[in-house]
Amino acid sequence: MKAASNDMRVVGFGFRRAAPLASLADLLAQLEARYGPVDRLAAAASKQALVQALGRARGMAVIGVDDEMLPSVATLTHSHHSLTARGTGSVAEAIALLAAGPGATLLAPRLVSADRMATAALARASLPPGEST
Repeated sequence: MKAASNDMRVVGFGFRRAAPLASLADLLAQLEARYGPVDRLAAAASKQALVQALGRARGMAVIGVDDEMLPSVATLTHSHHSLTARGTGSVAEAIALLAAGPGATLLAPRLVSADRMATAALARASLPPGEST
């Protein structure tokens, strides 16, 4: 399934400090296998380095999201750990929605990596006519 030309798809990541790059890469591959290509990657500004490494490896731009904005977004998932640590039910879902911009929607609840070190969620936003990713 390919995104319409006026859609932007953003994968938001949440992860533990010890998460390996392979955990994020695997989640990205799973999302692309289910939903098709994505346009951008996103992470909390405080933990952007690992996602930037993935972006460089894949030739994709990375959007940093202010950590303070995470609690402002309603998420599909309600993880007790995420609520306690970051003030949101899902870091990955909140980041995806914030990075995709106003009116963005999640395509599904977040995925969790096999090693349980990372999560990823995919959001889609419609771009104004004439604007492209």
